Amino acid sequence: MEDLTPLTNLQQCSEGAPRKKKMTERQPLLLQSDASDYEGSRGSAARPVRSSPPDNTLVNVHSEDSLAVHAAASGSGDDEHGLTDKSNYNPTHHRTLEHPTSNFDTLIHLLKGNIGTGILAMPDAFRNAGLYVGLFGTMIMGAICTHCMHMLVRCSHELCQRFERPALDFSEVAFYSFESGPEGLRRYSILARRIVTTFLFITQIGFCCVYFLFVAMNIKEVMDHYYNIPLTIYLLILLAPMIMLNLVRNLKYLTPVSLIASMLTVAGLAISFWYMLQDLPDVHTVNPVATWVTLPLYFGTAVYAFEGIGVVLPLENNMRTPQDFGGTTGVLNTGMVIVACLYTAVGFFGYLKYGEHVRGSITLNLPQGEVLSELVRISMAVAIFLSYTLQFYVPVNIVEPFVKSHFRTTETRNLSATVLRIALVTFTCLLSICIPNLGPIISLVGAVSSSTLALISPPIIEMITFYNVGYGRYNWMLWKDFLILIFGLCGFVFGTWASLAQILNGTTN
Repeated sequence: MEDLTPLTNLQQCSEGAPRKKKMTERQPLLLQSDASDYEGSRGSAARPVRSSPPDNTLVNVHSEDSLAVHAAASGSGDDEHGLTDKSNYNPTHHRTLEHPTSNFDTLIHLLKGNIGTGILAMPDAFRNAGLYVGLFGTMIMGAICTHCMHMLVRCSHELCQRFERPALDFSEVAFYSFESGPEGLRRYSILARRIVTTFLFITQIGFCCVYFLFVAMNIKEVMDHYYNIPLTIYLLILLAPMIMLNLVRNLKYLTPVSLIASMLTVAGLAISFWYMLQDLPDVHTVNPVATWVTLPLYFGTAVYAFEGIGVVLPLENNMRTPQDFGGTTGVLNTGMVIVACLYTAVGFFGYLKYGEHVRGSITLNLPQGEVLSELVRISMAVAIFLSYTLQFYVPVNIVEPFVKSHFRTTETRNLSATVLRIALVTFTCLLSICIPNLGPIISLVGAVSSSTLALISPPIIEMITFYNVGYGRYNWMLWKDFLILIFGLCGFVFGTWASLAQILNGTTN
């Protein structure tokens, strides 16, 4: 989820254009219509663009017709289950990569795709869970989310072999799992793809709202020494420069911006951690276990932080040795263990240091008036401000092809794309003004969209994908998926309820 963006490439193509067999340096993460070349046709040629996508949500946007046609062409009706014998097809042998990534490259991108603004909210998550519940709960949450990532990769491999595709993205995995699943569910394959894409859109819009609030609140903390200005004014002041930044359509110009943002984030996080370790109080000064009322808020924040499932398939698809991605000591487990340890450490020491006074971002708890802490707030605010446009890139490119298809001339299409960008940025700003509450809005985004992508979708996809293959001895896979699904649904319902209740109560954080 988040602002340390994996510098993977996006490929732009017209909606419904056939996927190219040759893949660029890293798997195209977002297939969508180019702003300048979109002609409303379904047969336009694809143009690879090297750029940096937003963190945590890496998605290919395909037309539903193209997926349906390809599924039909793959022989989905050759036997009673709609499957053909694809046992001799190895997807990795059909991936032509110009510059495949090494194991170390993939590990770095995995870390950058999972570590972002969510880590700064972990102390607040621990406050809602209690010190020891947060400690063990974060590790358990990390293990469950990691297992769901393995599930998605396994389903992708199975479906790639079944439909003879070299690689699939998240929405395609959902589509093809339904296409080859039980007969009664195949009619919902396009709906499944739409649902995944919709929640990816919601997730990114939620991230943008969090970013708006984060920047405004950190600037306000610095400026309160000089002027006492309401938070709403800072949000409105940020709107104009945010709109100007997001009118940049070619992401290659934003690559240096992404690098600067990553460096500022790492530096700010390191200094914040140094502050947290100074003069730590005794563990008895904080609650070991919180109440059941606030526990759903912990779930929402934690799953928001761990929701990096969108980076998994693009990274695995572009490895030189994809067989090293999974496994007990593979790249995925190694990276997620590091992520879980960092999240646990920041949450544990942050809550222990500031106790019940911890806020929605740990940077807001740093001492006021000290030059170093003020620099941390400014640097983190600048980093998140620069990262907003990368988060914004996914939702705008999901909606933009549909909007532009209603216009005929190039001028009107470009104008409609500009108006759309201004409207979406303004929309996220207005949402931030309506909900000026950083902690609960992070929990709400996590409970609603992140839990759907990270905990609910993978078990459903796995149950449907292996319906014709079998669930193992005693149907262990089915029971396991069912338990994870129930866990994700409970978190979705109770996390959303608790977050909305706190927002409506007007609790500031």
